[in-house]
Amino acid sequence: MKIDIEYLHTEKELNDPTIRRTTTGKMASYIQDLVYEMKSADIPCSFKETVIEEGQNTVLINGRTVEQIIDGLEIRHLDVEESCDHGKPSKIMFGRPTLDWKKQYIEDVPDTIMKNAIAKVYADERQKEQ
Repeated sequence: MKIDIEYLHTEKELNDPTIRRTTTGKMASYIQDLVYEMKSADIPCSFKETVIEEGQNTVLINGRTVEQIIDGLEIRHLDVEESCDHGKPSKIMFGRPTLDWKKQYIEDVPDTIMKNAIAKVYADERQKEQ
């Protein structure tokens, strides 16, 4: 079982300064950080960055897009009892909601959604082994 993540993107500049990762370089670095975290947890994984001539930028996890993977999933935040900051005052956050995503830019995918997609693929792969 292995998690293969591929980031396909053009060389075009991203034209929206409000997205989470404003360049393809920042997106590639973000994915590399995720892969490092998985490898640190002994999860076999790899990352490949591919420049394409044209088309929409996307991330494939074991050959499927993030949108295909999360289709039908209910994305949840941790309940207060399950969170690691139980008993501490809640932080007030300003800005975009955590799950808000401009889907025309994979670079805007929220961390929660990306990690849920990876976890879903990991669970699917483990189930195939059994």
